Amino acid sequence: MASPQPRLTQGPVGRQLAGMAVPVLFGIATMMLQNFIDMWFIGQVGVRELAALSFAFPVLMVVTSVAIGLGAGTSSVVARAIGADNHRRARRLSTDSLILSFGATAIISVIGVMTIPPLFRLLGAPEEMIPLISGYMKILYIGVPFVVVGMVGMSSMRATGDTRLPSMLMVITAIINVILDPVLIFGIGPIPAMGLNGAAMAALLARATIFAGTLYLMHRRFDLLTFKRPNRDEMLRSWADILHVGLPAAGTNAIIPIATGVITAMLAKYGPETVAGFGVASRVESLVLVMFYALSAVIGPFVGQNISANRPDRIHRALNICTFFCIGSGLVIALLLALSGDWVPSLFSDHAEVTDVGALFLLIVPISYGAYGMVMVMNASFNGMGKPMPAVNISVGRMVVIYLPVAFVAEKFFGVAGVFAAYAVANLLTGVLSYLWARASVDAQCELNAVQVAAPETR
Repeated sequence: MASPQPRLTQGPVGRQLAGMAVPVLFGIATMMLQNFIDMWFIGQVGVRELAALSFAFPVLMVVTSVAIGLGAGTSSVVARAIGADNHRRARRLSTDSLILSFGATAIISVIGVMTIPPLFRLLGAPEEMIPLISGYMKILYIGVPFVVVGMVGMSSMRATGDTRLPSMLMVITAIINVILDPVLIFGIGPIPAMGLNGAAMAALLARATIFAGTLYLMHRRFDLLTFKRPNRDEMLRSWADILHVGLPAAGTNAIIPIATGVITAMLAKYGPETVAGFGVASRVESLVLVMFYALSAVIGPFVGQNISANRPDRIHRALNICTFFCIGSGLVIALLLALSGDWVPSLFSDHAEVTDVGALFLLIVPISYGAYGMVMVMNASFNGMGKPMPAVNISVGRMVVIYLPVAFVAEKFFGVAGVFAAYAVANLLTGVLSYLWARASVDAQCELNAVQVAAPETR
């Protein structure tokens, strides 16, 4: 069991990014495909269940944003500790992050269960759907602490530069979920059909795999878990360092589903079918953007290790590579969805209004996906540097300053199409902004490092 080394501070930048991103891409794609299949199964149950899943989606994303934020904070501090060759600190930070994430999400889960009916009424869910949504959400809330601990633990593993093993965990989890879905949703033998609740139970059982597997690998493979009783002051310092990045990162990610919740409430007046179509398109979006999620997952550890190793030149090179990749692949995605947008939503529902809304989204929004990928990568790079506030400002600007106001105005004139066009405009504008901001930050860091290197030589 060797201590993790700062492997990301030497070698070809492009090759390292690709080597890290491919396993993450495979792992996330498998999880997204599982969500895709999950929604297909629910679509076979009925439009009401599909709409209920769509109402739940932004709430689940808010909870997931907490995991992403804590994971970003953990990845940043652990990567910087490894870059500074301080393994004891890396192990302490990794362990304390698990304690923090379990405690925080346990509290969130309790509050979530207590607020299900009023929250979903606020989101515009019809009263007759509240019991259906409540049963689904209660099961998911029970498993949230274990899911988040697993995600945060995988962030610690990726901070070492090893993305293969955490990705393998994700693949195994997705396979288990797909196997359990039809059994619990439709029933088989003595197992009764549970419908939407069956999908929640399948997710809960499958994600227990990530929790158990993460703890095992962190302890046995990466030496990033200690069972020694923590010193209170040291643990509080660890939490402060993690939350310095984690809280803004969680807020950055929470802005997106909160805004999506507002948009869902706006679309609810057009009926459950419109909400279901929006939900279908949102799941398709999550699947096709998987390569950008993978890049954002690896750029943070890369930046973190190289900041501590005083290699801003490598960071600059990495961001340029990511930008060209996002623009090129984003245009390809837009073209493919424009050609297949009418067909893809029909995989989930044969209801004409559901498929029409999904097709409209997939025609308008994807032109901006390359810029959205740039936003993801640049925000992750700020978190990796330990400077999370630019990412917060960019995300607030994208969702609150641009998307929501433009959507409210455009909806008055162009209906649902105006809401989708507002989303594309927000992506395009903030994509350019995030790139310029990140490049300026890297240039400033390069100049600072040059001054620090030159100073001893002039003495």
